[in-house]
Amino acid sequence: MDAAPFEFLNTISLGILSLFALYVAYKFLRAIRFVPQQSAYVVERLGNYHKTLGAGFHALVPFIDRVAYTLDLREQAIPVEPQECFTMDNVRVEVDGIIYLSVTNPENAAYGVTDYRRGAIQLAQTTTRSVIGRMELDTTFQERAAISQAVVDVLDQVDQAWGIRVHRYEIKNIEPPRTVQKAMERQMTAERERRATVARSEGEQQSTVNDAEGSKEELINRSEGEKQRRINEAEGRAKEIEALAEATAEAIERVAQAVSSPGGEEAVKLRLAEQYLDTIAKLGKKENKVLLPADLTHYESVIDGIGLDEFKLHADGETPSPSGDGAPESRSEGE
Repeated sequence: MDAAPFEFLNTISLGILSLFALYVAYKFLRAIRFVPQQSAYVVERLGNYHKTLGAGFHALVPFIDRVAYTLDLREQAIPVEPQECFTMDNVRVEVDGIIYLSVTNPENAAYGVTDYRRGAIQLAQTTTRSVIGRMELDTTFQERAAISQAVVDVLDQVDQAWGIRVHRYEIKNIEPPRTVQKAMERQMTAERERRATVARSEGEQQSTVNDAEGSKEELINRSEGEKQRRINEAEGRAKEIEALAEATAEAIERVAQAVSSPGGEEAVKLRLAEQYLDTIAKLGKKENKVLLPADLTHYESVIDGIGLDEFKLHADGETPSPSGDGAPESRSEGE
């Protein structure tokens, strides 16, 4: 009997056994797992959830346990693709953003939703469309924080079921059509020009008011200065008059005392005669035209007419009128 077929079968059997041994060794090696930090492995046993492996060394049961899901527990930045939205005033805009989330419950993240990343993106897009649809175009640029907070609030409602936590949602761009952008640019240019015109007019108005206030203050200060100058001049003239009066009184008093002394009357008469002659001498100038009521050649008769012989002074300094001709008579108290 030929042994060749048996050798062929033995070879095939050895090959199959070798492959099976390699497969068993591979399974035993795969049963030993080293889980990195901030990672989680979801293990299934015979198709059912068994446990979640944390960071470190773990040994599984070959052919029974398997790692069904490998999850990253770090915070993830998931981009949200641009989408078209319509505002309340029917303007089409494109909005995109970024979701920042992390896995908090690996079991729910694996079995609560097919793909928590795609689910978060879809929910963020639908919420963004809904929020922008309730806003006007100008408001959307100012209420980015409100839109982001609305998306985060909606995602917070599914974080327990999906085993995730949404930290924040940031809107990257809100892009209206090019025609709307040009219209907005023209509007902003007109608004800036209007503000510049208003600011310039307010500045001119304030400048006019300041000039008027300055002129008013200048006039007030000038009038106050003129008033004070006149007061000072009046006070100075009053003091001058008072000083002259005091000096005149003092001079009169001294003259009276000198006249009352022995020989005073003769000195007064001599002084008056000198002044009389000096005045007569000045009348002789060519440019003077004088009508004299007396004969100036008779000096003695002029002096006698003045009544210097009867000129007397009382001791208290009073000067009585001369009693000669031409002197007014005193009236009685009864007249």
